[in-house]
This record gives sequence, structure tokens and C-alpha cells, in this order.
Amino acid sequence: MHIKELFPYLRVRGAARAVAFYAEAFGAKEKFRLVEPGGRVGHVELDFGAATVMLSDEYPEHGLRGPESVGGTTFCIHLHVDDADRAIARAVAAGATLVRPAADAFYGERSGTVRDPFGHEWLLGHSIEEVSPEEMQRRWDAMLGGAR
Repeated sequence: MHIKELFPYLRVRGAARAVAFYAEAFGAKEKFRLVEPGGRVGHVELDFGAATVMLSDEYPEHGLRGPESVGGTTFCIHLHVDDADRAIARAVAAGATLVRPAADAFYGERSGTVRDPFGHEWLLGHSIEEVSPEEMQRRWDAMLGGAR
């Protein structure tokens, strides 16, 4: 098997609102959308520049639920941006909730986390230094008090 691409596929309550939020907060551009006659969004693709994110409304009759319906999310999407502080401020201004403000991290990135109005978490970060995996491990160990 050869994997060609990986697409995050988000399920939300209110896909049309989510598309508008992702455009305002992150500059995502809608590629296309499939809509049921009743207005429920069955599929939409968003261009995030370096990646495509797919999105749909919830389909509880098929077991497809978003974070609001299940009481949270189990993953975070990482957007590598040119200025994490500015990206976080833009997302919060668009309606995201600040989870963790931007800070410099041991792995060579300045990053912070926001939760979008639909329950998904986004880690927004930019590189501040190149750090080898070995140095990251050393710093991780030191941060944890040498525990391994």
C-alpha cells in the first residue's frame, strides 16, 4: 500500500457555520460543498494552503457525531503558521476559546492552543529553533526531572 495523502475529516454540529469560522479564523478557502435538500452539509473540503480538511455535519443516524455531541475531542490539529501569537489572536477574535496561550516550548516551537466553537482543538505554532530528536528527548527528560 502506498499512502498518497492524509485528510483530517471533522464532524461538527453546524457545518456551514464551521466553514465560515475556519475561513475567518484560519483563512481556509472552500473548495466545494455537497448539501442535502434539507440543508445538512454532507461533505465540504477546505483548503488550508498546505493541506485539505474535510468536514460534514453530524449524522447521528449513522453514528457520526462531533465533539459537542460526545462531550469533547480526543485529538488536536496542529497548524504550523508564521506567527503563532497573531494566529491565536485571530482565532480568538473569530470566536475560538483560548486553551493555552502561546509560549516557547522545549521542542523548538512557540505555540498555543485554541478550541473552536465546535469543540475541536487547534495547536497553532511556529518554529523558533531547530532541535534534534536527541536534544528534544534530553530536554523532555530534564523537564520531567530526569524520569524515563
